[in-house]
Amino acid sequence: MHMLVQWLLETIGAMGYPGIFLLMAMESSVIPVPSELVMPPAGYLAFQGRMNLPAVVLCGTLGSLVGAYVNYFVSRYLGRPLILRYGRYVLIPPDKFERVERFFLKHGEISTFIGRLLPVVRHLISIPAGLSGMGHLKFSLYTLAGAGIWCSILAGIGYVIGENQQLIMQYSHRALAWVVLFSIALVTAYTWWHRRSRSIKA
Repeated sequence: MHMLVQWLLETIGAMGYPGIFLLMAMESSVIPVPSELVMPPAGYLAFQGRMNLPAVVLCGTLGSLVGAYVNYFVSRYLGRPLILRYGRYVLIPPDKFERVERFFLKHGEISTFIGRLLPVVRHLISIPAGLSGMGHLKFSLYTLAGAGIWCSILAGIGYVIGENQQLIMQYSHRALAWVVLFSIALVTAYTWWHRRSRSIKA
């Protein structure tokens, strides 16, 4: 593990900000590069004075957006026509797809934001956004918000803890637990507000 950390520090240090951008773009698309192995070492390099912490977070966040757009565009311009034409053969008939599409168009903002905070989901949330044709401005804003929070947390952990990978993973897991609790609370509040708004309109 120590050798891995040293390699990551040397690699990110050599590649600089473009390396952070590229690795986080890969992490946000379909290439399994864990953000927990990218942002904390970059944060530690910022602690050493070899990088700037806000620039590290910015590069990681923008890289996440670019990677998310890869999945978004593939889903929007290739996935949707294929599902509408052949989906019935894999138990996704057009009427079921349209229901999912309507749900995401109605609740896509909070789904995209929370999805960027959760492991595994952050790699996949761009796909329904693209399939439903979610607007670029909304997709970009909520992707940037979620990715920015997560990149800030991980870079901050690296900045404070340093190169102790065991402690980094420990605090990353703690941070993830708090993020999950925050997401649950946010979904609960959103559901309550949405139902209350419907009852007032009724």
